[in-house]
Order: sequence, then structure tokens, then C-alpha cells
Amino acid sequence: MNMLHPNTQAARPADLFGHMEHLIAQLDSPPTARTAKLTASSTEKKARKLVEEATEVAFDALSGNHDGLIAESVDLLYHLAVLWHDRGIDPSEVRAEMARRMSVLGISEKLPKKGPAKKLLKRPAQPCALYRQGDQIGPVTLSGALR
Repeated sequence: MNMLHPNTQAARPADLFGHMEHLIAQLDSPPTARTAKLTASSTEKKARKLVEEATEVAFDALSGNHDGLIAESVDLLYHLAVLWHDRGIDPSEVRAEMARRMSVLGISEKLPKKGPAKKLLKRPAQPCALYRQGDQIGPVTLSGALR
């Protein structure tokens, strides 16, 4: 039993989406002060935390830090769940989009930029190009960040 938070032992989901659903449900009444503070923060702060964790995942992967990559991946998923909760995204919506891509592409990969599959997978709302331009996300140049 978890000595810090005994109530977290109940209903442990077996799959990743189950874990995300469980985590998002907990965010309505966060069990820790740290999570409560994060959920009360702005969407911008939540988005920045997600980018920070993604960067740490990338750096641990590049440095060959196996244990760090695992730990930072959990942090990344936590911050993704917090952002989904903030924006009213249910994991079932993400699961459905993955299934839609799988049915057309045979794999739930990034949307194609051209070809017949692009037309089949086109959505009314296009991904936000405001923040990402070429090799840069906001003020961060991606190619220079890892050199």
C-alpha cells in the first residue's frame, strides 16, 4: 500500500488511456497541494510545463539516460493530462482520433502532409501554425537546442 496516499491504491487501470482517465478524474479534486496549484494556474503555464517535460524527455533520450527517460515520460504524461483537463479534452477523444488514423494509415502516426491519406484524415480545425514555424517553436529554435 502507498503510505503517502493510500487512496491512490484503488482502481488501478491496466492501460495508458485508463491511467490518463483516472488521473484526469483526480484533477477535479487534486489529492496534493502541488497538483492543486498547477490545476489552478493558467493554460499558458500548463502548456509551458508540458513543453519543459517534453524537452527533458528528449534530452534524456539523447543522453542515453534510460531511467531518466522513464521518469520524465511519466512527468510528460502527467502534464499532458493536466493540459487535457484544463482544455476539456477527454482521453476517449484522443483514443478515437488514434483509431481513426489507424483505420486509414494502419498506424496511429502523425498526420501526413500530402497524398491521398491527407484528404481522408483532414479535419475542419487545422493544427495551430501560430506557434510552430519550420524549425522553431515560439522563441526556441529546435535545431540549435540540441547542439
